[in-house]
Amino acid sequence: MASFICDALPRALCRFPEIDSGLMRSFRQTVDNGFKTFVRSYGDVLDTLTRPLQWFLNGLQDLFTDSPWLLVVLALAAIVFALGRSVKTSLGTALALMAIGAVGLWEDTMVTLAMVTVCTLFAIVIGIPLGIWMGRSERAQSVFNPVLDVMQTLPSFVYLIPVVMIFGIGKVPGLIAVVIYAVAPIIRLTNLGIRLVSREALEAADAFGSSPWQKLFHVQLPLALPNIMAGINQTIMMSLAMVVVASMIGVGGLGKNVLQAITNQFFTVGFLNGFALVAIAIIFDRASQAYGRRLQKHMEVVHG
Repeated sequence: MASFICDALPRALCRFPEIDSGLMRSFRQTVDNGFKTFVRSYGDVLDTLTRPLQWFLNGLQDLFTDSPWLLVVLALAAIVFALGRSVKTSLGTALALMAIGAVGLWEDTMVTLAMVTVCTLFAIVIGIPLGIWMGRSERAQSVFNPVLDVMQTLPSFVYLIPVVMIFGIGKVPGLIAVVIYAVAPIIRLTNLGIRLVSREALEAADAFGSSPWQKLFHVQLPLALPNIMAGINQTIMMSLAMVVVASMIGVGGLGKNVLQAITNQFFTVGFLNGFALVAIAIIFDRASQAYGRRLQKHMEVVHG
């Protein structure tokens, strides 16, 4: 039927008009050569700028992997308790970490934990100020919204291409790719939280003569805190998901094992490493949510 319709219509209507292949080839070569020229010209500068990231990541990773396992378990359980004030969550954290160590995934889990921690910290440092800016400026929102739309719809593998072309293979390129992939939720939800603050609360702050900074820190941020903590939570989950993909460019850890399990069809290896990733995700999720609730109550008491 389709061929009959095409026979009856002009050829130009049946075959989509494509850009000339020579023009497309020239365009691709121009873009690729531009990337290569940029890397050759500024590669040393980029290495210098990213060196502190390498030191920070390596230092945290060495701290996790070289410390006695019992000390790490107790320290992480104590941190979770300090954040959530929940004995059950702290005990669950300790048991999950010991189960991970029992199946031989302790060192890989510590590498992944260090990577996710550093990625989350940098995403918070970048995302919350941008979200506040968007929440307080219509122009900033109109500029960043299309960028965030593209970032959240691009396949995760696509992020690796420019990062590898510019920075090469290694942990820092993987860290940069993870941060770029995972930063969008915290920006969006911070922006949303700032914009959901009621007009009455802002008018009351203005009536008391609050400056813009006082209004931000004493009214908008405390009321936007549930959204901000939800953004941090989503950023952590997306960082964990992207760590598996970033293992293709040398990140290592549990993601490397999952990738090898997929390649070699090792069901048990994939399942155990997936269990370790899920355990880390649950620990981060429970701790961040509990801390967000406590922090919100504290701010309501202080500022309310």
